[in-house]
Amino acid sequence: MGETTTDLLITGATRVGGLADEGGDLLVRDGVLLDPAEAGRDGSRELVRIDADGLLAVPGLVDLHCHLREPGREDAETVATGAAAAARGGFTAVLAMANTVPVTDTAEAARHVRALGEQAGLGAVVPIGAVSKGLDGQELAELGLMARTGVRVFSDDGHCVSDARLMRRALEYVRAFDGVIAQHAQDPRLAGPDACCHEGEVSGRLGLAGWPAAAESTIIARDVQLAALTRSRLHVCHVSTAESVEVLRWAKQRYPQADITAEVTPHHLLLTTDLLAGYDPTFKVNPPLRPAEDVEAVRAALADGTIDAVATDHAPHARHDKEHAFADAAFGMVGLETALGVVVETMVRTGLADWERVVEATSTTPARIARLTDQGRRLAVGAPATLTLVDPTARAVVDAADTRSLSRNNPWHGRELPDPVVATVAAGRLTYRR
Repeated sequence: MGETTTDLLITGATRVGGLADEGGDLLVRDGVLLDPAEAGRDGSRELVRIDADGLLAVPGLVDLHCHLREPGREDAETVATGAAAAARGGFTAVLAMANTVPVTDTAEAARHVRALGEQAGLGAVVPIGAVSKGLDGQELAELGLMARTGVRVFSDDGHCVSDARLMRRALEYVRAFDGVIAQHAQDPRLAGPDACCHEGEVSGRLGLAGWPAAAESTIIARDVQLAALTRSRLHVCHVSTAESVEVLRWAKQRYPQADITAEVTPHHLLLTTDLLAGYDPTFKVNPPLRPAEDVEAVRAALADGTIDAVATDHAPHARHDKEHAFADAAFGMVGLETALGVVVETMVRTGLADWERVVEATSTTPARIARLTDQGRRLAVGAPATLTLVDPTARAVVDAADTRSLSRNNPWHGRELPDPVVATVAAGRLTYRR
C-alpha cells in the first residue's frame, strides 16, 4: 500500500483495548487514522477496502523480547526476515536483544540495528542495549550513549547480571533517562551453562543437568529490592516458576512505589518439561520448560497482572545449531508468528482472560514498558495507524515450513492452535494480510 496515494478503509471491525474508543470504521491515510467519512472524497487517492465484519481491531502488538540475530548470525535470521515474521504474528514493534555478533553494547551498534529495521520497513525494530560490555558482566556498557540514540531497554539476556553491585550501578544509571534493566534471572552458581532441564524427577530420569527454580526466584528477590533501593525500573524476563510468581507478587505489594514489571513467554504458558522425554532439542529453551504446576502459576499471574506482559523470546537457530544431542543443542524456539495464538489458547479459551486483558499484555503494556510513544495505543481519529486485525475464532495446524522466519525450530509444528492474525498495519502501512 503506497503511503501517500492509497487510503485503507477497514469496515465492520469491533475495537478492543483500554484506550480504544467505541465502534465505527477505520480510515488509514498517511500513517494516521482519519474520520471514515473522508474515504473516497479525494479522487486522486486509491481506496483499498478490508471487510472486517466479525473481526477485532486491536492496537498493534509489541514484543519486548526477541532475537533477530543480525549482525553475526544471518544464517538463522535477519532483521528483515524477523520483521516479516513479526508482521505475520500481528506485531508492529519488536525489541531486538543485544546478544548479536558484535554485541549491541555501543551507540553505533544500536544505530545499525535500528537502521536495518527501517530498511525492512515492516514495523519498528527497536534495539535493546547490553547492560555490560560484551555481555561479560564485568563493566557497564555505553548506557548513556545508547540512550541518546533512543535505547530505553537494556539487557544481557542469555546471561544474568549476577553481580549485585553491577546490577545496582546499572539501575542507578538508567534512572536518569527513564531506562529499564531487563534481567535474565539465572544464578550461574545454581544453574550453570550445562543446566538444560528443570531440576526434578524428569531431569534425574533423563540424566540431564538440572536448572532449579531457585536459580530464577533468588535473583528476582535480590533485584526487586535493588529496584526499590535505587528507585529505578526493573523488568524481569521470561518468568517461568511458581516461586518467581510469589516473589513478584510479594514485591509489588511490599514496594508499591517501585516500577517492577515482568513478562512470560507463550511457551511457558503451555508447554511442560514432560516434552523432554524424547530428547527433542526443539524443546530446549532457557529458562527450561517447567512442570504443569508452574505453567498453572504463570497463567494465573498473567491473568491477575502479577506478570504484566507476554514476550515471545523468539530465538531462531540454523539447523546445524539445533540438530545435536539435547545437552549440546542451542537454547531457544521461534515464536513470533504463533505467539498470539498461544495466548488465545491458554488464556482466552480457558476463561482466564478476556480480550481486553490480552491487548494489555501484548500491546499497550509492552509499549509503555519500552516507552514506545509512537505505537498506536488508541484506535481513534488522529492517532497513529498502528493496529492488528484478528479473527477470534480462526484455527489452523502449525506447519514449521510455512514461515517468514529463516529458521524452523518451531515447538508448535503439527499442533492445532488459534490462528487469529488477519492483517497488520504498522505506521499506516499494510505489512501483512492473510
